[in-house]
Amino acid sequence: MAIYAIGDVQGCYDELRELLTHINFKSDKDQLWFCGDIVNRGPKSLKTLRFIKSLEDSATTVLGNHDLHLLATAYDHKKPGRKDTIDKILRAKDSLELLDWLRHRPLLINDRDKDVTLFHAGLHPSWTIKKASKLANEVEQILRSDEHVNFYRHMYGDKPATWSDSLSGWPRYRFITNILTRLRYCDKMGKPALNAKGAPGSQARHLMPWYEVPNRKTKDDTLIFGHWSTLPHAGRKAINNTYAIDSGCLWGGYLTAMKIGKNKFRYTRMSCPGAQKPTGKYIGK
Repeated sequence: MAIYAIGDVQGCYDELRELLTHINFKSDKDQLWFCGDIVNRGPKSLKTLRFIKSLEDSATTVLGNHDLHLLATAYDHKKPGRKDTIDKILRAKDSLELLDWLRHRPLLINDRDKDVTLFHAGLHPSWTIKKASKLANEVEQILRSDEHVNFYRHMYGDKPATWSDSLSGWPRYRFITNILTRLRYCDKMGKPALNAKGAPGSQARHLMPWYEVPNRKTKDDTLIFGHWSTLPHAGRKAINNTYAIDSGCLWGGYLTAMKIGKNKFRYTRMSCPGAQKPTGKYIGK
């Protein structure tokens, strides 16, 4: 059995199917781990969501910020944003079934046998894998409960700005969600800068990528994430024991599959025409 981690698809269904053909994926033998943002901005979000759900035990996805945005739009009856491509999901006959499946997905996957952890965006530097798994589970339980609609109503916002174990209620859940699904940069104390989104080198001088924060508790753990398409090394190599695999399919870059082996990873990248024109969000090929 082979396990492949797949970068942000964002509704790029055709490229996903082509990539799976290229790696000779067999649903009765292999497994796919999607790093989140399987929908939105690309042209075929509905087909992508239906396909991944149809794979059942052969595939799972962690939740990304765009996936949560879909849930919030649907359940809290918000209007889709101007750039959103989720209308077909909201109007589909099987919409409720798809959304219910999506909100039961995890925020973090930790495979002890493979010694790898997968999430969408980042980990707070003060969190261990055990801590992060526990905190992710707190939010997962809310999403899978009758309280999930209230969660969406409190999900948006950049505060609280610092982590404390004493945080409680919606501020606690919001902070956990922001770290796991939105984080790119921190200061050296681990304070997130959620509005900093560009490639390394574009940020304020006191900020650094979350995986470069000194004394990060997970520095010896193998971590896989997506979300950050402007990282030049995404889908190419590891930095500080972290593997970034969002290589900008949506923007004309690549869709990446990374085969996970014991202490060994192999990339396969599919060139993509781009569902949207690059706007500084993707650099290099």
